[in-house]
Amino acid sequence: MDYRIEDLTKEEAAYIGEKINEIVPREVDAETEKFVLKVENEDGEIIGGCVAEAYEYHWSRMFLDLLWVDERWRHQGIGSKIIREVERIAGEKGCRVVTLGTASYMARPFYEKHGYTVFTALKKTNGFISYSLVKYLDTDTPEYVPTNNSGTRFRVSPGSESDAEVIENGIDTYSEAYEPEYEDVDFYKKLVDKDGRFIAGVIADLHKGAYGFIDAVFVEEPLRRHGLGTYLLREAERAAKENGAPMILTNAGDWNVDFFKKNGYLLRGELKDVPKGHDVYELYKDI
Repeated sequence: MDYRIEDLTKEEAAYIGEKINEIVPREVDAETEKFVLKVENEDGEIIGGCVAEAYEYHWSRMFLDLLWVDERWRHQGIGSKIIREVERIAGEKGCRVVTLGTASYMARPFYEKHGYTVFTALKKTNGFISYSLVKYLDTDTPEYVPTNNSGTRFRVSPGSESDAEVIENGIDTYSEAYEPEYEDVDFYKKLVDKDGRFIAGVIADLHKGAYGFIDAVFVEEPLRRHGLGTYLLREAERAAKENGAPMILTNAGDWNVDFFKKNGYLLRGELKDVPKGHDVYELYKDI
């Protein structure tokens, strides 16, 4: 190979993102808007909240990243109130679906009561299972009404970045009893030619002892179909394995999923017609 591998700069990582946006179908628009919602008690203490993103594909999807209720205030309808507000915002933004992730020790039954269904399941090395769930907002589903609604006297209001940290810390504290906190390693690499010019790049996040995640692989147009993307993918997989990850994950659309399938990635779930006219997939590979 007449190229050498080097670290990717932040500017080059941004360039990869811009170029990938040019490759995907025209109707697939990678915009993002983040939302933080909070619930406070009478003393102004945050007792619940969520972090969500309306993102990509002309606002057709809302991703509920985190939802947390303080243990002292659970089973009082607060979580249900938060999730209804997320769905209301999603509807205003024109989102067709809300998706989220949870684990076998968390709140899968809670989400299923609210009309969410599992579209991926992945058993981890520690024995727990991670799930991805989806709810199509244009589907008529009965509204779940909690038995105890006493917590709904509190208002759901917009939150700040500092409020998001409180919510994230609450989730982390709860999860510590089940899973260790994994050390994260960035894998930002590029190929350059003999003159140092950028040829291709890969962006991946490696979670030591858990899994790796491929965020992006890009090769400049004149040099595609020469194995350079596969080479960088293998380098990311090797680094993940060296960091104790038994598997590597990624997301893809129907416009690029074949690349990953040819490199041994297996389908673990799909969303049909999201964005409208396209399908998106979650994939994995044991390494």
